[in-house]
Amino acid sequence: MTSSPQSLHRVNYAAPRSFGTLLKANLKETLFPDDPFHEIKNEPISRRFLKGAQYFVPIFEWLPKYNFKLFKYDLLAGITIASLAIPQGISYAKLANIPPIIGLYSSFVPPLIYAVFGSSKHLAVGTVAACSLLIAAIIEGKVNASDNMPLYLSLVFTATLFSGLVQTALGLLRLGILVDFLSHSTITGFMGGTAIIICLQQLKGMLGLKHFTTHTDVVSVLRAIFHNRKEWKWESAVVGIIFLTFLQFTRFVKNKKPKLFWVSAIAPMVTVIVGCLFAYFAHAEKHGIQIVGHLSKGINPSSIHLLNFDPKYISAPIKAGVIAAMISLAEGIAIGRSFAIIRNEQIDGNKEMIAIGLMNIFGSFTSCYLTTGPFSKTAVNFNAGCKTAMSNVVMSICMMLTLLFLAPLFSYTPLVSLSAIIMSAMLGLIDYDKAYHLFKTDKFDFCICMAAFFGVSFISMDIGLMLSVGLALIRALLYIARPATCKLGLISETGLYRDVEQYPDANGIAGFLILKLGSPIYFANCNYVRERILRWIRDERSHTISKGNEIEFLLLELGGITSIDITGVETLLEIRRCVQAKGIKMILVNPRLGVLEKLMVTESIDTITKESVFLTIEDAIDACRFSLKCSDHIKTENLAIV
Repeated sequence: MTSSPQSLHRVNYAAPRSFGTLLKANLKETLFPDDPFHEIKNEPISRRFLKGAQYFVPIFEWLPKYNFKLFKYDLLAGITIASLAIPQGISYAKLANIPPIIGLYSSFVPPLIYAVFGSSKHLAVGTVAACSLLIAAIIEGKVNASDNMPLYLSLVFTATLFSGLVQTALGLLRLGILVDFLSHSTITGFMGGTAIIICLQQLKGMLGLKHFTTHTDVVSVLRAIFHNRKEWKWESAVVGIIFLTFLQFTRFVKNKKPKLFWVSAIAPMVTVIVGCLFAYFAHAEKHGIQIVGHLSKGINPSSIHLLNFDPKYISAPIKAGVIAAMISLAEGIAIGRSFAIIRNEQIDGNKEMIAIGLMNIFGSFTSCYLTTGPFSKTAVNFNAGCKTAMSNVVMSICMMLTLLFLAPLFSYTPLVSLSAIIMSAMLGLIDYDKAYHLFKTDKFDFCICMAAFFGVSFISMDIGLMLSVGLALIRALLYIARPATCKLGLISETGLYRDVEQYPDANGIAGFLILKLGSPIYFANCNYVRERILRWIRDERSHTISKGNEIEFLLLELGGITSIDITGVETLLEIRRCVQAKGIKMILVNPRLGVLEKLMVTESIDTITKESVFLTIEDAIDACRFSLKCSDHIKTENLAIV
């Protein structure tokens, strides 16, 4: 059965879109892929204003519908995460080498900001270990905390400000795509490496050491521990092991019986309270067990005047702020999305970036350092049954009351108990199963993970992160520079053309070589595309000539090519010239709108000719079949196959 060219489907050669139309469409797709305002396009102006306000400030959406039934759940969840925020705040402030009270301040103001602008119902705001250590490691390269604490603290606040500015800018410009360069493999390796060095650093508190290193790599930390072994205090080690054993036991209970999550949630607070009582009644300081020291009452003082933009020091807070901004965004957004998926809900990554950014900007003005959505606190918030971001408000109020009335009571907290809390939390961040899964399923992803892990562990946190991201970018460039191509054959039973390597029973069509290109054609991959197509032709000719056949038509299926640049257009023309010299005619099949427009505006379509462009492979074969120079036997064979 045959069909004449007049009966074929025609390719649409509509006039190319203007530059302005293309730019608007591309910007919309890049910056607003979720089309956030599609529901209010035809609404009155007042309605659109209200919806716009609700979109940019989510509290306007959920607060009018809030009721006491929801508040009961949020109240319980807020109190629960507040009990976790107190020991974590003190512990992670210690990790950042800043006064413990700053850790408590950081759980008061930022949660209020997030409750207004955040889109996640479950994210619980707080400080995180990785960013605490990262900021400390970078800023101590400029200023030693023990030598000049006021200057060091001012640089920490400045780094927090830069983090907030970067995060807010990314959200406003809707550039969340940049955070995607921190892949799951990178985050897994980074968190694992960070957990290792944090655990080792906590041996300072566990052993009661007074002298230590400012470096974060494993070798330097171990050298410092054994170099100062004369300072080891067995009393401190015994107390630390008891606390760590208790914390790990409560984690074991939670894993065995998830309904008892609260046992693990209150364990850090219990550890702090018991530690305070022990230190007070046993006079722990006399036995070499160090305590936190004085904690003053009162809510966050202003820190705007402490922000430091001195050119001599500014490089450290900028570097710390930018790197910590990306890591905290990746962690906070990933955690928020993970818990939203469990409830079949969605969160807006760009809103989250704005919310996290604003709470760090305001935090830097109110004596707070960098905050995001830590996994442990968010998991507790979720399991406690939170319904809205009001749980963060409840936590903030609890922290305010603590700062106003209870802060001095925590001055007796033994440093060894804080070390045990941090170590227990970090042991849960080493994801052995994930690393093994990467090794079994994707060796390159495993290498990316290990680059982050070993880079962070043995060099530094920022170098380890850059090594991992660099490997991930190399992988992405390989995908771009070496796009997938395949030869198509006909599966007789279905009439479909598919990859002959994937479907060995797919038959080639005598006289035709059908290739599918599956990636945009840019300057970076043009040479490869040209050489790969010519290699296909060479291999196919050596195979078909032995059977008495000859390639007369090269069909390029372009359905997978979403865009093409000028170099790509020139490459297509060069391929056409090369195959013409071999007596082969090039046919284009199913070019996408962007590709066809580029061929038209460059007038390359006149060289290729519109008669050589078809909508489907079937149309192209039907039109070209009668031009075959091969024998009547082969023509008959083609007719039977098609």
